[in-house]
Amino acid sequence: MKKQSKILCISLLLCFVLLLTSCNRGGQSDNLNEITGDKPYIAVIAKGFQHQFWQTVRKGAEMAAEDYGVQITFQGTDTESQIDKQTEMLDAALSKNPVAICIAALDSKAILGSLEKAHQRGIPIVGFDSGVDSDIVAATAATDNKAAAALAADKMAEAIGGKGEIGMIVQDQTSMTGRDRRDGFKERIESKYPDIKIVDIQYGEGDHTKSADAAKAIISANPNVVGMYGANEGSAIGVVLALSELGKTGKIQAVGFDSGKRQIDAVRDGEMYGAVTQNPIQIGYKAVEAAYKAYKGEQVEKEIDTGFKWYDKSNVDSEEIKQLLYE
Repeated sequence: MKKQSKILCISLLLCFVLLLTSCNRGGQSDNLNEITGDKPYIAVIAKGFQHQFWQTVRKGAEMAAEDYGVQITFQGTDTESQIDKQTEMLDAALSKNPVAICIAALDSKAILGSLEKAHQRGIPIVGFDSGVDSDIVAATAATDNKAAAALAADKMAEAIGGKGEIGMIVQDQTSMTGRDRRDGFKERIESKYPDIKIVDIQYGEGDHTKSADAAKAIISANPNVVGMYGANEGSAIGVVLALSELGKTGKIQAVGFDSGKRQIDAVRDGEMYGAVTQNPIQIGYKAVEAAYKAYKGEQVEKEIDTGFKWYDKSNVDSEEIKQLLYE
């Protein structure tokens, strides 16, 4: 009986260790060991896995893989702060000898060392969603984030009557996406709306809980704030949560970026004035398409603009917008 109890305890301990190990891998991904040699292999490495946005990008990538007869793996980190983990994912993918790499860089400079290795081996590199600060990239499939953020700034001005104090929650300041969505919004406000003052910019790592805490901190320190901007899905949801917790929904206008289910519901319910939606299917599809064409030696556009649209309560259920949402 004692022996059985001891075996049971050891078994439970092993299960706990395995569970703990799996919880601390720092990312979610396809299994690289499932790669077969019967089709060209393209590695797709994103900035995340947890948001609906990335799941929809993945669908687009898989559609292109089917159309072009290639095999892909889609990997992403748990949070948008795991820069080292993304580099590890890229190095692991390179060990499987891909014919091309698609990368949405968390830090456009930190990832360069591994990308240089790929380039030296003649492996084409395509950026998607977030570009890379280097000429070695064959193409980048992305939203024009500066222009999209400028549109969000115009809509914020509309929402608050062209004057007042506002705050910004941005996912990070290391990726080109984060910087462009910050700068595009900030520059438009500063150049076009002299009666609007940005009182603070905080970074929430794309996590809705951290973003909510950051938004609450801005509002608490600046009681005259009349608007809050969230620069990605997690940031925007964080703003909505913060306003709800503080009893400020409707009193402080929220403008966001992206279009996951929680955001769409917030727009429909009047918790959010509106948001800019990207075209995540196109981002994923065009990235893999460009990677395949580069691998085949075909000419590809250096900058592939995948488009964006503004949506609010008036058009969220229109056919034009519905096809860009990712519920």
